[in-house]
Amino acid sequence: MSDQENTNPEEQDNSLHDSIPVTGMYKDWFLDYASYVILERAVPAIEDGLKPVQRRILHAMKEMDDGRFNKVANIIGQSMQYHPHGDASIGDAIVNLGQKELLIETQGNWGDIRTGDSAAAARYIEARLSKFALEVVFNPQTTDWQLSYDGRKREPVTLPVKFPLLLAQGVEGIAVGLSTKILPHNFIELIQGSIAILKGEKTNVLPDFPTGGLADFSEYNEGLRGGRIKVRARIEEEDSKTLLIKDIPYGTTTNSLIDSIIKANDKGKIKIKKVVDNTAKDVEIQIQLAPGQSPDMTIDALYAFTDCEVSISPNACVIIEEKPVFLTVNDILAYNTKQTRALLKKELEIRKAELMEKLLFSSLEKIFIENRIYRDIEECTTWESVIETIDKGLEPFKPDFYREITTEDIVRLTEIRIKRISKFDTFKADELMRKLQEELKEVNYNLKHLTEYAIKYYENLLTKYGKGRERKTEIRAFDTIEATVVAANNAKLYVNRADGFVGYGLKKDEFVCDCSDLDDVIVIRRDGKCVVTRIQEKGFVGKDILHVAIFRKGDERMVYNLIYLDGGSGRAMVKRFQVLAVTRDREYELTKGSKGSKVLYLTANPNGEAEIVTVYLTQGAKARIKVFDFDFSTIEIKGRGAGGNILTRYPIRKIQLKMEGVSTLGGLDIYYDSVVGRLNTDERGRLIGNFLGDDKIIVFYKNGDYELTSFELTNRYEAGNVMLIEKFDPQKIISIIYYDGTGKTHYVKRFLIETTTMNKKFNVISDHKSSQLKIVSTDKQPQVKALLRKGKVEEEQEYDLDMLIDVKGWKAIGNKLSSHDVVSLSLINSEPKEDSSPNESKTKNTSEDSDTDEDLEVGSTVEFKVKKEEDDKDQLGLF
Repeated sequence: MSDQENTNPEEQDNSLHDSIPVTGMYKDWFLDYASYVILERAVPAIEDGLKPVQRRILHAMKEMDDGRFNKVANIIGQSMQYHPHGDASIGDAIVNLGQKELLIETQGNWGDIRTGDSAAAARYIEARLSKFALEVVFNPQTTDWQLSYDGRKREPVTLPVKFPLLLAQGVEGIAVGLSTKILPHNFIELIQGSIAILKGEKTNVLPDFPTGGLADFSEYNEGLRGGRIKVRARIEEEDSKTLLIKDIPYGTTTNSLIDSIIKANDKGKIKIKKVVDNTAKDVEIQIQLAPGQSPDMTIDALYAFTDCEVSISPNACVIIEEKPVFLTVNDILAYNTKQTRALLKKELEIRKAELMEKLLFSSLEKIFIENRIYRDIEECTTWESVIETIDKGLEPFKPDFYREITTEDIVRLTEIRIKRISKFDTFKADELMRKLQEELKEVNYNLKHLTEYAIKYYENLLTKYGKGRERKTEIRAFDTIEATVVAANNAKLYVNRADGFVGYGLKKDEFVCDCSDLDDVIVIRRDGKCVVTRIQEKGFVGKDILHVAIFRKGDERMVYNLIYLDGGSGRAMVKRFQVLAVTRDREYELTKGSKGSKVLYLTANPNGEAEIVTVYLTQGAKARIKVFDFDFSTIEIKGRGAGGNILTRYPIRKIQLKMEGVSTLGGLDIYYDSVVGRLNTDERGRLIGNFLGDDKIIVFYKNGDYELTSFELTNRYEAGNVMLIEKFDPQKIISIIYYDGTGKTHYVKRFLIETTTMNKKFNVISDHKSSQLKIVSTDKQPQVKALLRKGKVEEEQEYDLDMLIDVKGWKAIGNKLSSHDVVSLSLINSEPKEDSSPNESKTKNTSEDSDTDEDLEVGSTVEFKVKKEEDDKDQLGLF
């Protein structure tokens, strides 16, 4: 019989009861694995900001440290004694630490985070601990130790780091059901933040990326989950046909950035001719624009459609007492600062104990030698009697010591050599003890003033290691870029009016305009229906199309002039309206919605123009006057749902345009937001003027350049470099004071703008690299206050610039402001800028929900004499 057949049935039943379900095993094993990944691999400890592999690498490097570089392959081998996960993971972690350029000094090809180039093989590159790491990271006396994985060696539980290393380096890790992403912060700002915390002040640290660039931290949320950072490349306009990318966003490389640009160009989102990567010591990606492309629009499109702008979502998670905890970066900084203070206190206490022991033994040694106690032991025959004799000799002095004298202390005295005793110098011994006492006094003082000591410690770090670690990422507030506005026209819009189709695939039908595949299309049909839909290859929007165009949401300048026949009453109605916001693919009534209503006349006016039309009534109409003119400017602009005004109750034969209209909206109020360097009509920033038609803007920059631009809202200005921006008046005299780098003196000059070229910069100061524009004004009589240094004395002096110099050409050098050194300059008594006031007669906008009829006021609106007959009044709708 087989073994199975010999098995006792009762034993089989018992074995079944003792078995563990697979689901139970899975649950326990999964939790164990998740805990292991979170604690041992992915998430850093808050104490030192390091993951276990990083900590073990640094510990191994400290053991190897002899001041010279070591091959990374050797470091990997040393680290494998503590980290049992193979050489590849250790090598990658070493390279990652080395590229941060903080704890490890590197030699050889360590790759480039900007280009994405990988490091050379571990056998070719070398590393050693930096001086900063040796000073800040290690102290075996304050380190908590544990056994390594095989029990053969000790390794640190955490390293006693006296610096917010976690925030300085940043970290990213993905565990099981948990992730962390702490962004790198600026070295100097972290130290300044720690000092502020020690002083009891609030602090708010913001990330700083090694790749530089521009960043908007308005939604950073202190690094917690749910926050977001927008990071942009730094893009400069080399000329009207070339853009240069100088910095790239964090997390991207020059290769990935170029790939995203090429991809956007292939999709038609942007139009460029060529991309060239000139990156060497510094990042430089050259973008050559296609003919006719605006540099400002292309910059916006690069931010909208490529990796020139990326969004980063932080998630500050750290390990505290073997548990993952979510903290703000400011909380982490406060924790690290408190920890640094505690470590400094611990080091001081250890040093105090060492000094007291040194003083004690120095005193014992002096007593032992000066009182010739060593001679008393010459007659002793046993070791016990030697110890007893020395102890008896020290008895009178014991009350002076801070602790009891132990046998170990006496044994140390017996180990003093005869040569040392014979050469003992009391003066030197007293001097040594005096220095020890002074140091002990200093240590005690620092312990009593621990916060002040910690501040000095941080200040010392800043002095020794802060040079060259200034902020690389510029903090900016970004404007929102509408993708539909900046997208390049990569398609053509066509319409089949009779059949009711629109799209970019109807190439045999009527061409409307160039467009982007992101645009929306507005359609108005003869039946008085309006619909807005997403552009597509071929879309049905309804037959008998009168108007089709690209729809711009919220465009208050676009006004539609409409005359329609109301099917219910038979009257001809007239209205002016805007279409500001709609739901896509929903039909809106522009008439009253009565059956038989239809559009008789329609125009779309991008600047609110109001034309004059001639209305022809039918020959069978009862009205005596069958032809009259109507001026659209006589009625107000209302919402699209308004019924409109009565034009006539008689049937209309045709309507013809008589005279093109002018804008009834007046000029456009343009504001300049100095935070983002952009124009707007939302009343953000300073009003720079009311603009019409060909009006221009003049901008002066700190480097002495000026340029004339249009008032297009897509214009970009270098916010940090703008000295003056206002509406351009060619009759206004420009007064400037500039510092000449060649002669190292200040010049003043006054001139008129003689150039008319748009979007081209002209320099009005000397071309030396140190030359800089100091004052610029368009006031009629500008006055300047100057602080002059005359020898060792400083005194103020006021100048009327219009009295100093006559108006000359813009290329003139000008006159010297003063023969003395100019300390500072400031404008005084400046006249307010005379901005063009908005047109008082702006057309009034009313609610789109209005659906009431209004009668026409006759007089100036109808250009002929109105007879007093009642039928004529009826003809014109006068009731």
